[in-house]
Amino acid sequence: MGHEYITLDDEPRGVRVLTLNRPDRMNSWNAAMRQELRDAVEDTALDPGVRVLIITGAGERAFSAGEDVGGMGDLTALGTRGFRAHAWRIHDVFDTIEAMEIPMIAAVDGVAAGGGVAAGGGFELALSCDFRVAGDNARFVMPEAKVGLIPGSGGCSRLVTYVGRGRAKELVMLGGTLRPDVALQLGLVTEVVPAGTALDAARGMADRLAAMAPLALGMAKLVLNTCADVDGETGRRLERLGQSVLKTTEDHREGAAAFIEKRTAQWQGR
Repeated sequence: MGHEYITLDDEPRGVRVLTLNRPDRMNSWNAAMRQELRDAVEDTALDPGVRVLIITGAGERAFSAGEDVGGMGDLTALGTRGFRAHAWRIHDVFDTIEAMEIPMIAAVDGVAAGGGVAAGGGFELALSCDFRVAGDNARFVMPEAKVGLIPGSGGCSRLVTYVGRGRAKELVMLGGTLRPDVALQLGLVTEVVPAGTALDAARGMADRLAAMAPLALGMAKLVLNTCADVDGETGRRLERLGQSVLKTTEDHREGAAAFIEKRTAQWQGR
């Protein structure tokens, strides 16, 4: 299916690249773009051939500058209940990205800004991914307080788990900007690379991930995400349950055989 505001490219080894493609508007969101992203994420979640998804923005100016100011009226005109119902649809996309049992990488060059009208922003999209590779020109910004709002697409809840309450308050309440070197120190980004090379670095990371057992990566993501919200004993029970499932898979048998035979494993995702 063709898209107007995003592009999808399938690359070797099951790597898919999703590009936010409004460079003239700093890859900011409008209603059509939100729907295209939703469709693309749902299709990817159901595609067994995709091993890793990279999300990036066209051009070097921005990953995404958040909500297009010119399109704010289409949401505020919905009324309070209508807005919440509509906003939930894009929040659900971010939740799907976070929960999807394949690795997700955000390749961030330029600005990654919050959602503006709490309907989904670049910073919040990046936060929903498992890994963030940032160019040294990247800037992470939460500007919502300047227009009388808060980050409402996971910007508060996800940010505080990554950087802690104090730094999250600084970014959300003061509208601060987080540079990539500081984001790296805080564990918010995985790697900082020269400007304009974030996508290439993300591809290198994706190749490393694609070489791993896909079922094991999916289970690891599920267990790690869940362990962040439960007590330690519950987490260990979930670990044992996940391991018991993986022990029965063809991929585990193949991986063990390949290790003994000193060869590259041929993963089947079964």
